[in-house]
Amino acid sequence: MKTITKSIAALFAVAAVASVTPACKSKKGTPIEKQTGAVEISVPFSTKEYQSDKENFRAKASGNSMDLTTSKKIALQNAKSEMAGLIQSTVKKVTEQYTNQRQVSSTQEFSNKFEEMVREVTNQELVDVRIIGEKILKETNNTYTYWVAIEANKQVVMNGIDRGISKNAKLQQDYDKKKFEEIFNQEMDKLAKERGN
Repeated sequence: MKTITKSIAALFAVAAVASVTPACKSKKGTPIEKQTGAVEISVPFSTKEYQSDKENFRAKASGNSMDLTTSKKIALQNAKSEMAGLIQSTVKKVTEQYTNQRQVSSTQEFSNKFEEMVREVTNQELVDVRIIGEKILKETNNTYTYWVAIEANKQVVMNGIDRGISKNAKLQQDYDKKKFEEIFNQEMDKLAKERGN
């Protein structure tokens, strides 16, 4: 009798496990939308051709407003801000490497003046960025969302740096254009690899 009871108990245990297992599997395979109500969206301009590469700095951003013109202004300002940060962080890495490899009279002073000059140059160069993509979305609440992708050629940035240095006698003393450009190109290569280009 004990054996029959144990067998029945074992059968119930197996049946219970079997009934739970498919539920677990189906839950695992259920799309996130059905589990949480969240919906995955795709961000415009996320493909390779809108990423920074060896030759160009690129950025994308959006702006939202009741007014289409305002949404464009917001998006462009956001994209330029993102690009400025990217250019400045890249040039900062170049400057650090440059000062480590060269005999610069006052490394800290050179770095500080150089970064200050690069900020000014970047702001000037971002006036003429090229728009490489734009999308306008009319939202359900009657607002406009404008997406924009922009680019700035690395040579334009490099030329701006050269012009900025030519106006500063102190920076000119410690500046080797060929060496700086070589390091700059190496950093652009690294940036392209990070972005999958």
